[in-house]
Amino acid sequence: MSQVFTIAGAELRLMLRSRLAIVGVATLLLLSAIAAVTSATQMAAAAKMRAEAQIATDQQFKSQPDRHPHRMVHYGTYALRPVGPLAAFDPGVDAFTGTVVFLEGHRQNSATFGAARESSDLVRFGQLTPAFVLQTLAPLLLVFLGFASVARERERGSLRALAAHGATAWAILSGKALALCAAAALAMAPAFAALGWAAIQQPAEAGIALLTALSYSGYLLIWVLVITAVSALAASAQGALVTLIAIWAVVVVLVPRAAAAWAGVAEPLPSRVDTEFAIAADLRRIGDSHNPNDPHFAEFKAKLLQKYGVGKVEDLPFNYRGVLAQEGERLTSQLFKDYAARAGAIQLAQSDRLTALGLISPALAVRRASMVGAATDLRTHLAFLETAEAYRYNMVQKLNALQATAVSGADDSARSKDPIAERRTRISADFWKEVPDFRFDAPTASRRAAGMIPSLAVLALWIALALALMMIASRRLERNGA
Repeated sequence: MSQVFTIAGAELRLMLRSRLAIVGVATLLLLSAIAAVTSATQMAAAAKMRAEAQIATDQQFKSQPDRHPHRMVHYGTYALRPVGPLAAFDPGVDAFTGTVVFLEGHRQNSATFGAARESSDLVRFGQLTPAFVLQTLAPLLLVFLGFASVARERERGSLRALAAHGATAWAILSGKALALCAAAALAMAPAFAALGWAAIQQPAEAGIALLTALSYSGYLLIWVLVITAVSALAASAQGALVTLIAIWAVVVVLVPRAAAAWAGVAEPLPSRVDTEFAIAADLRRIGDSHNPNDPHFAEFKAKLLQKYGVGKVEDLPFNYRGVLAQEGERLTSQLFKDYAARAGAIQLAQSDRLTALGLISPALAVRRASMVGAATDLRTHLAFLETAEAYRYNMVQKLNALQATAVSGADDSARSKDPIAERRTRISADFWKEVPDFRFDAPTASRRAAGMIPSLAVLALWIALALALMMIASRRLERNGA
């Protein structure tokens, strides 16, 4: 074991004498620190802005004057998705999915104000966040620091000298890998400090922060082992560098983007325009509550009249227009819910395909674990949309119920031509204050931890494969007399 530490110490001293290594590590540390500070600042501002905007829009809805309930149905309100607990570390899908939904009657609107739509195309390459630095830039730094660690010894002929002093091939590789692990730990320090700060701010997130740190430690350990093994297997330092840069390009850049494109082709998601046309066609099919001759609503009216034993809607013990609005909203909302469920199922299938492809790219696995832990993944976004839709439906149906019970049917029918009747259809503003505020809670820490397990298992598999590659490299060195 002392041989391993001796070799690691010698390798670290060599790195410290290298201007390239010093500049590379300093640059990455600076980028990581900038990413941690700017991301934390931006997310703190976003969290404050969204919380204040949600309070403001809730108060604006409740401060409306006396109105007809159906006017409030169309006035609507907004639902804003809160910032994820660890979103400063990994914003995940937030930049692409949108964070604000307008809630109104008869419609289910899409989330808007995604950063990728509001910013330049550079956002699509990757935001400068601690997660991006560790996923993309840290492996590249490790490649430049470690590509020649073993190959350099072979070219100088010092491998035989190390063997002559009793160092085994495995000890040599382990020492080189340990030195590179130290560099990786230094590179991770600012990002992990950001995680630690988030855990201090929100103690309930300490376990998730630890799992996230574990996932990135495993990810960079994979790179350390692969870099050391390739340096040992390559015929020259130049060959090792070319091979490792190619591996980085494939694993970090090519596979994630090709996998996303393949998932989109394998599980195609209908465009928004096609979905709108399909919904419009289905709305015409299920019935139009504004058409008195519509078969569905004509049957609905007949059943109501029969149930209450009256011959016309004016004799019903409630305002028929309000009950009609409730039935129309029930049908359209179920249709919206069905379409949203189909779209969500397709998106989750795409996400599952990307998760499965973590078997060929650990970058995909660590990215998935990071987003799930930060509550910035697709599943959390879909849960937000589902919560917003449930809130919208309950709010609209509450207002429709007020129209049915608090507004006279006779006044409702005459309000377009009788100003006095129109004034009587305006109910007290106190009713708007009874509508509860919108609230969305991120998945619990235990649920997110469970969601990270598959990705952590994939990373563990990659570590095992990297260790196997190290063993192959060790045996080759032994055969060559190292």
